[in-house]
Amino acid sequence: MYDREYNGNTHTLEASGGLKNASLIMRDLETDSYWEIMTGKVIGGKLKGTKMIELPYGEKMQWKDWVKRYPNTLVLSVNGSEDTKEGYVNYFDSPDGFRGYAATDNRLKTKDPIFAFHLEGTAFAVPHEEIEEGKTFKIGDQQIFLYRPKGSALFESTAAFITGDGEFSHTGEQWQAANAGCIFDESEKKFAGEENDCPQRLDGFDTFWYNWSLNNEGTELLGTK
Repeated sequence: MYDREYNGNTHTLEASGGLKNASLIMRDLETDSYWEIMTGKVIGGKLKGTKMIELPYGEKMQWKDWVKRYPNTLVLSVNGSEDTKEGYVNYFDSPDGFRGYAATDNRLKTKDPIFAFHLEGTAFAVPHEEIEEGKTFKIGDQQIFLYRPKGSALFESTAAFITGDGEFSHTGEQWQAANAGCIFDESEKKFAGEENDCPQRLDGFDTFWYNWSLNNEGTELLGTK
């Protein structure tokens, strides 16, 4: 999820109709610039070269889980009809990428689900299966913590945090940030008191390997031997 305010101006974004390596390119109406979501850069138009600002946290989940949390949710529709899942069944059931795209980096399979992010100019990715029930990684002077519930659905968001002060640790059945004693709540997927001294959320998102690797050559792969 990216911000749409740059240089004091709010931009109205829409699908440009174009793709790059099967990944969406957005276009803004105000400057006719093109926004590449997989690299976080504006690649054409008046704002070309602008680094997109990733918002602290975006959460995705299946409808059944969302409506349980927010039972009064209103559903947007087009001409009174809601989208159905039929158009996506074949895509998600297939090992192939969109319109036959496939990963050229064979460290993972084309449609392996990953959590991906940029940190200090480097692209990183980690397979979902490596971070079930939580895992930590040290990158330079910083440590990150990634968590997915065991057996979680493909559409569930990964909880991701970063700290440069202390380490994450697992004691008994709980994860905590050692520097502040902040306990990770698995049901809420957050650290208690995170707005104060607890670790900050790490920008990034869940996607497929081919989407990310085709647009981020040289990605550093975490959690695999």
